[in-house]
Amino acid sequence: MRLPRYLVAAGCALAIGSLQAADPAQSIRQSLQSLQPDLAIASIEESPLQGIYQVQLESGSVLYSSADGRFVLQGYLLQIAEGKATNLTEQVENRGVAKLINAQPPAEMVIFPAAGGAPAKTHITVFTDTDCSFCQKLHAEVPELNRRGIEVRYLAFPRQGVGSATYQTMVNVWCAKDPQAAMTRAKTRGQVDEAQCANPVARQFELGQQIGVRGTPAIVLADGQMIPGYQPAAALAPAALAAAGK
Repeated sequence: MRLPRYLVAAGCALAIGSLQAADPAQSIRQSLQSLQPDLAIASIEESPLQGIYQVQLESGSVLYSSADGRFVLQGYLLQIAEGKATNLTEQVENRGVAKLINAQPPAEMVIFPAAGGAPAKTHITVFTDTDCSFCQKLHAEVPELNRRGIEVRYLAFPRQGVGSATYQTMVNVWCAKDPQAAMTRAKTRGQVDEAQCANPVARQFELGQQIGVRGTPAIVLADGQMIPGYQPAAALAPAALAAAGK
């Protein structure tokens, strides 16, 4: 789960002074932004738990608040029915992540489409680092994923940050005349010709940090579920298809 920094420091629950506002959304917004003025709140609405409001941040993270904004909770809300627990918080967070990912222009990704020219059954979005050994291992699985009808979309996540040697390699990949070939060359430890252009590498790195990427590869399924780390095609393909309802 992606945790807002200020709540990691403050703990899982907090109380602040009462705010005089009739509208719960206004009270909650004022309460949270009194702690962190630049907190980006996407929506505030009633949660399935009576009397508790659901606050979705633009990062996809979810908090829960009392109607007056005096108490804020951070954690999972589970719905239990017929002996099974459904993680409602995770579902909402995944939808938030999927919305952010789907807002990224395909032209700014390095995309390996499904094989055979047929429409993809689904897609995965991978935050990648060209020098990461497990990213290289995952890239070797891309042809099999494509064969199974899964489009693989790459976003840049140079782990050492903007300005690092890997960052420059990824700029070279994104600015190459053939980004697919350049990506494969980089992932097989080949030399990628230096290139410069207006590129999204720094923005994509920031996006990954925003949604809680901590290492690479970080695989985001079509429904926003994030799988950290390498997965072989035999395990990843069924999960990707299931996330798309296939």
